[in-house]
Amino acid sequence: MRNLDMTALRSFVAVADHGGVTRAAGVLNFTQSAVSMQLKRLEEMLDVVLLNRSNRKIALTASGEQLLGYARRIIDMNDEAMSRLTSEIFEGEIVIGVPHDIVYPVIPRVLQRFNAEFPRMKVQLVSAYTSKLKADFNRGMADVILTTEASPDAEGEVLDIRRMCWVGAPGGTAFRQRPLRFASARTCIFRGDVIRAMEAEGIDWENAVETEQDRTVEATISADLAIGAMIEGTEPAQLTQIEHHGELPKLGMQKICMYAQDRGAGQVLERLTGMLRASYTGGEALGRTAHQTSDLVTA
Repeated sequence: MRNLDMTALRSFVAVADHGGVTRAAGVLNFTQSAVSMQLKRLEEMLDVVLLNRSNRKIALTASGEQLLGYARRIIDMNDEAMSRLTSEIFEGEIVIGVPHDIVYPVIPRVLQRFNAEFPRMKVQLVSAYTSKLKADFNRGMADVILTTEASPDAEGEVLDIRRMCWVGAPGGTAFRQRPLRFASARTCIFRGDVIRAMEAEGIDWENAVETEQDRTVEATISADLAIGAMIEGTEPAQLTQIEHHGELPKLGMQKICMYAQDRGAGQVLERLTGMLRASYTGGEALGRTAHQTSDLVTA
């Protein structure tokens, strides 16, 4: 009877998730040679090639893609069983605040993992704008919050840096109209910077909506009645990045940050922040940026 080795599976999944041996080794606290050895061991056991090593970027082979789904389920089941049978029983509530535009795809996956490890902990997810989340956090109303801001406070931990982009309706022409109709919620933290960028380029613009609701903004943009600005990779399915070829100004970068405070959750909070940190630094969040992909190495 042949059994898959958990350490080898964890190494394989880490390399697939984090884009290369270097980052995977850091996450696993292994040496690069140890990770490479685990990958080789797994390939020899299965008698298949799991990774395409023909260039500097690691890519999964067809067999690797097939194994990845199995490996995730095996690891998740193992961790859930170990947690339920051997871990302390943690009970209580933990509050996490996240801006609407970065809830997907990271947060559901993190919460699923968290629930598997701490099934008796209640999680309250609050979605609001960065300014409100920070105000609630400062009043002690949340254990951990994520924010999107260019200049975080000293206690904020930067998890990722993303480009801002213009978004519009697929095939839309609103970005060519003048005055340019711009849709943004009044409380959006990006609003001021985007307006200043338009005015610096001498673009005549006008407000397309008066709202505090993201859904209203998205509906207006998807109808090609206006354009908006979002963090690259966070645009919903009904919107698309605008290929404006210089007709619109560049919008700079935004940071995804994390703030945490111990309101009694202790070890549970530490585990939750660790999951969030690993998800973003590993490039699982919104697709890898250029500075992240440069770290990809072969096994």
